[in-house]
Amino acid sequence: MQSTDLGNKESGKIWHRKPSPATRDGIIVNIIHTTSDYLPKVLRFLNVAFDSSGDCLIAGDHQGNIYVFDLSGNRFNLVQRTAQACTALAFNLRRKSEFLVALADYSVKCFDTVTKELISWMRGHESSVFSISVHASGRYAITTSSDTAQLWDLDTFQRKRKLNILQSVGIQKVFFLPLSNTILSCFKDNSIFAWECDTLFCKYQLPAPPESSSILYKVFAVTRDGRILAAGGKSNHLHLWCLEAKQLFRIIQMPTKVRAIRHLEFLPDSFDAGSNQVLGVLSQDGIMRFINIQTCKLLFEIGSLDEGISSSVISPHGRYIASVMENGSLNIYSVQALTQEINKPPPPLVKVIEDLPKSKLTSGDLKIKVTSGRVQRPAKSRGNQMQTRILKQDLTGNVENKENELSDGLNKKRLQILLKGYGEYPTKYRMFIWRALLQLPENHTAFSSLIDKGIHVAFLNLQKKYPIKSRKLLRVLQRTLSALAHWSAIFTDTPYLPLLAFPFVKLFQNNQLICFEVVATLIINWCQHWFEYFPNPPINILSMIENVLAFHDKELLQHFIDHDITSRLYAWPLLETVFSEVLTREEWLKLFDNVFSNHPSFLLMTVVAYNICSRAPLLNCNLKDDFEYFFHHRNNLDISFVIRQVYHLMDTTPTDIHPDSMLDVFVALTKGQYPVFNQYPKFIVDYQTQERDRIRNDELDYLRERQTVENMQAEVDQQRVEDEAWCQKQELLRKAEETRREMLLQEEEKMIQQRQRLAAVKRELKVKEMHLQDAARRRFLKLQQDQREMELRRLDDEIERKNLTRTQEAVAEEMREDADAYRQKVNLEEHTFHRLIETDQTQNQATQQLIEENLAKAEQACLNTDWQIQALHKQRCNDLQRNECYQEVAKLLRKNRRKEIEVLNAMMAEEAKKREEAEEKDFRLKSEKKASVLSDASRKWFLEKEIEHTKHPCNEVVPRCQNEQVASSCLPPRSPQLNDISEMDSSTRISLSQRRIQWDTMEQDLVERVRNLRQRLTARARNRCQTPHLLAA
Repeated sequence: MQSTDLGNKESGKIWHRKPSPATRDGIIVNIIHTTSDYLPKVLRFLNVAFDSSGDCLIAGDHQGNIYVFDLSGNRFNLVQRTAQACTALAFNLRRKSEFLVALADYSVKCFDTVTKELISWMRGHESSVFSISVHASGRYAITTSSDTAQLWDLDTFQRKRKLNILQSVGIQKVFFLPLSNTILSCFKDNSIFAWECDTLFCKYQLPAPPESSSILYKVFAVTRDGRILAAGGKSNHLHLWCLEAKQLFRIIQMPTKVRAIRHLEFLPDSFDAGSNQVLGVLSQDGIMRFINIQTCKLLFEIGSLDEGISSSVISPHGRYIASVMENGSLNIYSVQALTQEINKPPPPLVKVIEDLPKSKLTSGDLKIKVTSGRVQRPAKSRGNQMQTRILKQDLTGNVENKENELSDGLNKKRLQILLKGYGEYPTKYRMFIWRALLQLPENHTAFSSLIDKGIHVAFLNLQKKYPIKSRKLLRVLQRTLSALAHWSAIFTDTPYLPLLAFPFVKLFQNNQLICFEVVATLIINWCQHWFEYFPNPPINILSMIENVLAFHDKELLQHFIDHDITSRLYAWPLLETVFSEVLTREEWLKLFDNVFSNHPSFLLMTVVAYNICSRAPLLNCNLKDDFEYFFHHRNNLDISFVIRQVYHLMDTTPTDIHPDSMLDVFVALTKGQYPVFNQYPKFIVDYQTQERDRIRNDELDYLRERQTVENMQAEVDQQRVEDEAWCQKQELLRKAEETRREMLLQEEEKMIQQRQRLAAVKRELKVKEMHLQDAARRRFLKLQQDQREMELRRLDDEIERKNLTRTQEAVAEEMREDADAYRQKVNLEEHTFHRLIETDQTQNQATQQLIEENLAKAEQACLNTDWQIQALHKQRCNDLQRNECYQEVAKLLRKNRRKEIEVLNAMMAEEAKKREEAEEKDFRLKSEKKASVLSDASRKWFLEKEIEHTKHPCNEVVPRCQNEQVASSCLPPRSPQLNDISEMDSSTRISLSQRRIQWDTMEQDLVERVRNLRQRLTARARNRCQTPHLLAA
């Protein structure tokens, strides 16, 4: 049993030599972990778990150190230091490099074994987690503590569900059934429920166990197919439940030494389709017993009372058992070694017949050769032939001496004596001695012709099969193999030729000619008869080796036969690699010093000697994989002892089975040209060559077609990429176009909104402008009206002034005329009527002046009234036109309708007022006209009376006074009273008529001028009224 101490190492090998577990205990390796402090102590392992492949396991100790052990690669690595004890492990997640570990702080962490990083930290438990069960898909995990169980999603590391229970009912275990979607929950009251993983729907509940064998379940195990549940507890009874029938179908009673069951585990088998039949039961004594649940037989057991097992885990494929021992160490068991006696095949039908002693053998005796499982036909002894050969050598002793003489003055016998004395040739002269022993011709021309043919087609892709780091070494190997292939066609199909030539290529890489000729010499002499059974291994050579081994070590051969190990496994790997895989450089050089110095049979004897010297580890090997590993890896052997054993075999092997009787003596290469090598079945090689050429042509055609297809595919891919790019561009253009359309629509909407706002602003501006124009027009009209009124006032004043001037002039002229007339009258009546005439003249003048003023004012008022009437009529026409304009503006500007209506109403009210004023003025005018008519009548009556009085003055004195009072009472209040006048003559009447004619003419001129002025003002007002109408339109 090998033992490995991890110490403070973070990585290293699990074992340093190939483990050979014994059938007794089956332990592959015992792993312990001790500290290298001043007082070393053992760090106890607590938990262990296998990955899904079964070749790798993870283990954690009580200080939180977690190690990964690769059993197939013989490596261990420290992947994490958690600084606290782990309570449970799981290593079968979907991501192979991740694992779950439950820690003493009630949390669960996920780590990566490659990057050694923390992936997730899951919290939620309030007590220690003692179990982690992972779904078959690796997506979900269930962590179980004494008070709760929680379901986790390992993709998101989020908790999906939580199982809460009463404190009085504790949880024993909650786990997934293998290869199913069912969760099994087991409680301390022996109730077992099955739940659907996705919906958590309760599928069924197992019934209570019978009262006769009622035990409290503590541990559980399920077969790989999920059909059988094994349950145990503090008793030696095991209950087996059929989960399909949901009933207890068997109760197994363990031996009396078993009082309590601590752990249960089914042993997987590759050939039972998941219905495991072997159950491992770990009891309170630390021994794990494996029983067959069908036959109820004890198969084997691991652990002992001295070295008890604390917990145990079996790999998924059933090859290994990892057990945590009570002393804190970790044991790895081989299930194959433990079950070797159980699976031992029946004894062979072929029995071995022992050979007779050599002293009794005669030429006519027969020999029986027994190999693994088959009996060979009897073969005649070669004793006579050997005797004949010996006689021939005695007759030709001089030839032997000639053969011992080598080139460069060396002697083969002397070299052999030197070799036996020192065991090897001097390193400085080794290459020189080899060239002399092999008698290399150094045919430069022939070798150049082979090299000039270039690299052979068979070795163009040599680096794919043999990835050599040194490019120079790879190039030399390609050239050497190509030269051998051009030399003989068989070497193009020899699969082991690179292995055979590689050590010589590495040794002579600076001299390719010597390398080629050494390999060619080796093939011609030491590889005799190797190619007679091509492409199969040389059965005849292997039979020679097997015969020699059967003679010298029958036990080893029988061990090979028992384990179905043929010479193809224990001899051919050594020959095809010429021991380069199992020996170091110095050992290999030492061996070939002896090989090249002896008969070609020495190489075959070396194979036998190597097996005999390694018989101890070979006898401990039971697996074919172990034998293959042994003959393909270096082993702890003393090559000097092996060489001595070879010489012993060369001397003690009988001549009838000695290989030198079947192999020719050494033959060197010929000078100038290399010999023809055709020691092989030519038709097979030719057929293989033809097939290879055909396959090569087919491959070339295939490569051409594949290249064409790849080109087409590349074009299609390029076209697809271009199409996708074009589609993407079109999509981008379409999106850009849509974006631009949306932008344009938005801009258009903005423009429309701006236009609406602008139109509203324009309307407001137009309204304001119209208001301003209307106000300006009104102000202008008012100004014009004021101007017209001022002009009219000025004209009135001028007319009044002119009238007054004319009136004064006329009055003055009349007064002068009246004065002249009066003076004439006075002169005529200077005495009689002096006072009356003066009084009458004064009164007449005042009355005339007052009448004339009143008449002028009345006429001016009449003219003003006529002008006002015409102005009001024209204003009413203008108002009507302006009303129409306002109505048209109101249609466009409905918002200002009310204001316009109010303005219109106001104007109509003003017009009514003006009409009332015009009517009042008209009424006044009419009354004044009536008064003027009355005044004219009264004045006419008065004049007539005066004339009559003048005719009868004395008779009319008193009536005149009365009439004056009546006339004064008939006149209006504004006209003055007329005084009594005296008689007026004809001159006075003429002057009055003249003045009336002049006033009528002046009145007509003034009326004409006023009429023309009113027409001009009306035309101007009309033009100004049409301008706002056009603006409003």
